[in-house]
Amino acid sequence: MCGRSSLSKTEVEIEKRFKATFYSDELEKYNPIPSYNVAPSHYHPIITNVEKDKIHLYRWGLIPSWAKDEKIGFKMINARVETLLEKKSFKKAVSNQRCIVPFDGFYEWRKEGRKKIPYRFTTKDQEIFSIAGLWDRWISEKGESIYSFTIITQEANDIVGQIHNRMPAILNEQQEAIWLDNDIHPKELIQIIGPYPNELMEKYRVNEDVNNVRNNNVSLFEPFALKKGENLSLF
Repeated sequence: MCGRSSLSKTEVEIEKRFKATFYSDELEKYNPIPSYNVAPSHYHPIITNVEKDKIHLYRWGLIPSWAKDEKIGFKMINARVETLLEKKSFKKAVSNQRCIVPFDGFYEWRKEGRKKIPYRFTTKDQEIFSIAGLWDRWISEKGESIYSFTIITQEANDIVGQIHNRMPAILNEQQEAIWLDNDIHPKELIQIIGPYPNELMEKYRVNEDVNNVRNNNVSLFEPFALKKGENLSLF
């Protein structure tokens, strides 16, 4: 499960990386970046297969168009790649409503007794990477449109697997173009998703301040510092 990430870059850096532009009115409304602690229900930049040159701000947690209640989004922050073509929630979206989701890191937790020890994961070859995702539009009873997205997950590589058995479907730039290509069949698209190379990823333990989503500043990126008398973790 991927439920916490970061995107600490500026709008200019993101636009340059993806050769796409933000809608200024969306930035003024939500202003979600930079963020050192992105969580489900937050609005976040994405690029869709419909407008590849635009960066939109959608809500994290997919609300399918057929849903009766928007609260379903809290249960649909991730979509397992193994069942994308089977589940009603994702089958249509993987055919017509794909997106890439920019991040510069993500967090996972290792249980140590009653404590949850956070680790930050980044890519060595991409300052800003993207995760394969799906999006949808839901209309409330009042006629309000809510655009939302989910992140695709897969089995973890060896680096992430030391902490968690799942990881986000990180793409390289060539794969990004394929994932947004409307002329490729969904079954072929699924084939490009595989664990990101171990040698291109790194992890390090961070302080437990990240456990509280209200904490959102650059100090969350700092490596964990042992307190006097504390034992060093094997990880």
